[in-house]
Order: sequence, then structure tokens, then C-alpha cells
Amino acid sequence: MIQDKQKAPAEDSVELATFYVGDALCGMDILRVQEINKQLEITTVPRAPDYVQGIMNLRGQIVTIIDLGKKLGLGETHLNGRTRNIIVQSEGEYIGLLVSSISDVIAARWEDVDPPPANIGDIQGTFFTGVLKTKDQLIGILNLEKVMSDEKQ
Repeated sequence: MIQDKQKAPAEDSVELATFYVGDALCGMDILRVQEINKQLEITTVPRAPDYVQGIMNLRGQIVTIIDLGKKLGLGETHLNGRTRNIIVQSEGEYIGLLVSSISDVIAARWEDVDPPPANIGDIQGTFFTGVLKTKDQLIGILNLEKVMSDEKQ
């Protein structure tokens, strides 16, 4: 969240890349997204946590794929024509977040983002930095560091 009050006004706004994890609409700062792809050739990794779908080779870079549905406690993401990997970088490593489908990019202001409740539907609120209410929907803004931590929630 924006904490430095001397930041430029443009930094009070954010563009959210939104996507579905099952029926839940989630979002993240679009600047965190390296790319979105539909490559689903994933190699399983023995003894990995159940939410780790496996790894894939993306132009010579090994990417760990996390089933975001499993990680958030919403059940397995079913692979189909709309399933996508959102590639993000965390601590020098590329991570792919397997999501049900991609939605729109939404412009928002941080001042319109509410703190996350204890849970959002069936998802633990600790995975979110906040919630954005739009005219039609509720968007849970992911806390990527929490999602990508090794701790099973």
C-alpha cells in the first residue's frame, strides 16, 4: 500500500490486472505481471507441496507453476482453453500463477481499496492486501509475497 505521503499523485492510482480463480475475481498491480501465457506443458515435481503444479521451461528460464486455486483453498484449477499462467517475479525467481481465466485491466485509486476482511468468500484474507469494490463486483487484490511464501496457509 502507498505509505509515503510525498509520492507523486500518479502513484496513488494503480492498474489492476484481474483474473478469475474459480468464481473469485482477483487482481494484482499490472506492473508485477511479466507476461500472461497459455503454455500448459508442465513437468510435475516429486514431493512438492500440493499447490505446486510443477515447472515449465519458458524460453530457457525455469518457472515454478503454482495452482492459485489450491493455494487459496478454492480447489484445483481445471485446465481448459481459458486457463492461463500469469508470470510474475519474486525474489529473483519467476513464478507462474495458474488461473481459471483472465479478465480486464481496471484502473483504481489506492484510497478506494478497503482493508481485506478475515475471509473473502472461502479465501483467507491474509492472501490479500485489500479489496476493491466496483459497481458490479468485488476484487480481491493479491498479496503476492504471501501467496508465494512457502508457508502453507
